[in-house]
Amino acid sequence: MHMSDALVSPQVAGTMYALSAIAAGISVKKVHDEDFSKKIPLMGVMGAFVFATQMINFTIPGTGSSGHLCGGLLLSSLLGPFAGFLTMIGVLLIQCLFFADGGLLALGANVWNMAFYGCFVGSFVFWKPLMKGGCKIWKIFLASVLGSVVTLQLGAFSVTLETLLSGVTDLPFKFFVGAMQPIHLAIGLVEGVITAAVLSFVYSARSEFLWGIPENSSMQNATDSKKGFLSAKSTILVLAVVALVIGGGLSLVASSNPDGLEWAMEKVAGTSELEPTAKALSAHEGAQKIQDATSFMPDYTFKGAEEESVSATLGTSVSGVVGSLFVAFLCVFIALLVRILKFEGRKEKKVNE
Repeated sequence: MHMSDALVSPQVAGTMYALSAIAAGISVKKVHDEDFSKKIPLMGVMGAFVFATQMINFTIPGTGSSGHLCGGLLLSSLLGPFAGFLTMIGVLLIQCLFFADGGLLALGANVWNMAFYGCFVGSFVFWKPLMKGGCKIWKIFLASVLGSVVTLQLGAFSVTLETLLSGVTDLPFKFFVGAMQPIHLAIGLVEGVITAAVLSFVYSARSEFLWGIPENSSMQNATDSKKGFLSAKSTILVLAVVALVIGGGLSLVASSNPDGLEWAMEKVAGTSELEPTAKALSAHEGAQKIQDATSFMPDYTFKGAEEESVSATLGTSVSGVVGSLFVAFLCVFIALLVRILKFEGRKEKKVNE
């Protein structure tokens, strides 16, 4: 669901940057107030995990389309909505700047559409309320599927609304919505199942890693079962290895079908390669120049590599591994920066006292 710059006007792009920045600022403050130091390694690993899984496009049968995990609900169910949101920003930033996945002008909109709904709506409306009476596997599946379906529907609708308000393309709103919502319903169902599977593994391996589960949850209340079948370090290591295997290996068998957004654009306009109107051209060209300069592996492969060549295949594997590591380092850096600011704030408070 990564929007390209061709879909947004500078005015709408600026508005979405502002809204996403406000949400990020609130998230930094909330994370700053929390004691989340033990989850810093998980933040890095799960950022890498979501980056890697987003490289795996799965085919939607009978449509000619494909979809991939967004990951907002998955992250917030483990890290909490605020740390999850910051982690998703790290994922989308690396994708945009280093791999030219999603436009730079549209980055604020992509953060809102892919991170805000999954992290905040998914966690506060679905995950946390369902976990109030204690966590069960069936609750994990219910929250994951409902949360993924609804938040992807909201994200897909936001894409069409932002495109309409931008007025830089000829995509008719009614038909665009009619194509976007059904295909993202199917994608949301698949994402829900994948999310539930990952969270069920974490619940069984290390239940205290899950966010929003009461202290008296049946599994967490039992001393023996609280530890699960893996140690904390082993659970994180398993997730890290899986992320690298997905990014470096399974990404090679990703579906070549257009994703939900590209598919909807092709259905409505006959192409997913749209050109912006003249009034927005200068802003789009400026954003494109910056992205061209920063993206060293556009489209997740080596520059100039021919499609289906050995070089292109190797480039995909390298992109998956390198991108996962970059995201992990960036997410840990963000977490450590917040922690340093928190420490400095306490120090200043003591001096003032």
